[in-house]
Amino acid sequence: MKLHILGIAGTFMGGVAALARELGHEVEGSDQAVYPPMSTQLERLGIALKQGYLPGNISDDCDEIVVGNALSRGNAAVERVLDDGRRYTSGAQWLSERVLPGRDTLAVAGTHGKTTTTTILTWLLQAAGREPGFLIGGVAEDFGVSARIGSGREFVVEADEYDTAFFDKRSKFVHYRPLVAILNNLEYDHADIFPDVAAIQRQFHHLVRTVPGRGRLIVNGEDPRLAEVLAMGCWTPVETFGLDAGARADGQAGFDWSARLLAEDGSHFVVLHRGVDIGEVRWPLLGRHNVMNALAALAACAAVGVELTRVLPALADFRSVKRRMELLGRARGVTVYDDFAHHPTAIRTTLAGLRAKVGDARIVVAMEPRSNSMRLGAHAEALAPSLDGADTVLFLHRPELAWDAGKVVSALRGEGVAVADVDALIAGLCERVRDGDHVVFMSNGGFDGAPRRFLEALDEGAG
Repeated sequence: MKLHILGIAGTFMGGVAALARELGHEVEGSDQAVYPPMSTQLERLGIALKQGYLPGNISDDCDEIVVGNALSRGNAAVERVLDDGRRYTSGAQWLSERVLPGRDTLAVAGTHGKTTTTTILTWLLQAAGREPGFLIGGVAEDFGVSARIGSGREFVVEADEYDTAFFDKRSKFVHYRPLVAILNNLEYDHADIFPDVAAIQRQFHHLVRTVPGRGRLIVNGEDPRLAEVLAMGCWTPVETFGLDAGARADGQAGFDWSARLLAEDGSHFVVLHRGVDIGEVRWPLLGRHNVMNALAALAACAAVGVELTRVLPALADFRSVKRRMELLGRARGVTVYDDFAHHPTAIRTTLAGLRAKVGDARIVVAMEPRSNSMRLGAHAEALAPSLDGADTVLFLHRPELAWDAGKVVSALRGEGVAVADVDALIAGLCERVRDGDHVVFMSNGGFDGAPRRFLEALDEGAG
């Protein structure tokens, strides 16, 4: 079968493309914005990629069009597909029909941490010899790809709450019907499709409804919004995870899965199951949030029969995902990271983890508010407090940003500067950084290649 994937450079659709190719299908695709790491993966797979959503980019001999959720009615390619009566489907539906049948699906849902937790879970199952399949919303450093069919029974999928396609407004995760579902956290996001947090909670409850009684729900026991979701009805055994025993959202005592931090930055901790020590973890990831991600993944592994004492040592070698506090390099004494954080909570927890590691060293943030929620201003009030961990923030205020970035900049604890384009941002960084600084680029888009351009500018300056 020959497929054309509309929106192929997206992290989810690029994974669908990789799976389809592995299954032996001929795959081509088109997209509007193409940038690493997904563009690199597609090139390596030999998948033909066309720029733009022109009707002529879809070959006449394609048997099916897989439509990404970034496309809507009025898009020229979509209109041609409909007018011509072409066969089309969504990425989530394609996955549910062509890959997941006969597998034990483990789905990772939540506002934050989905990609990292999905990757940890896959890595642990691999360490247990399970040879899992997976679809991750990013390119995993340890696997080199974002998706793989796998030869084992388990398939791990990053379960996004964003809508499925222009013709299917349900969250993508309702298609997956998992045996085990991780509910990592729940906050307001995706302001372009959800009017309020209650609308997101309803979608999460749709996911809860699909998990069988023989399965397992792994739930962040500190999250009150998830407690409210479960209160709508639950038919599956629940196991909770958390760090602060006094913060259990449902008022009950303790968590099924918890950790005792042995290092403030989260790089060393003890895992406990119902109060009993399972073992120690030393790993390269930072922050309380990543310890929570690890607990969720470990609980999901246990739910499918993995002996945790066997796989805990594997976390020492875990390398996470590209663009999740990815260390790009060092130049002139400046350490440069690329990070995907685009929600105030993720920004705050990421910076807290880095601060615990670097102590009094200066942290400089270069931020692009690119997500739909960010651009609509849904997080504007929470943005400045989330950046308290930074000493200096350079804020990319593109002309299309519909709200006043100046108010955010003026409310920052440290130095704040708004710039109009990436050239000005890189120049501003070069003027401000000094030996010993840690510079974090934060965006869920391509950022016009700013992180690597900045690192190159530092290298040139050193020369």
